[in-house]
Amino acid sequence: MIELTLPTMTCGHCVKTVTATVQRVDATAGLQIDLPTHKVQIDSQLPAEAFVQALDEEGYTPTDAA
Repeated sequence: MIELTLPTMTCGHCVKTVTATVQRVDATAGLQIDLPTHKVQIDSQLPAEAFVQALDEEGYTPTDAA
């Protein structure tokens, strides 16, 4: 499980963009988003860096990666 904090994810449009970005990297990834805490959990076999890079390119730079 990959857990990221995305401080710039603040609205429903952000959630849609983050969801689309994660699905573009791994269409089979499981995804849970908690908008009030800016937390994203991604269930994927791909490395966290693949998601961090894609999200960063969309303007959602994670402040941590676990």
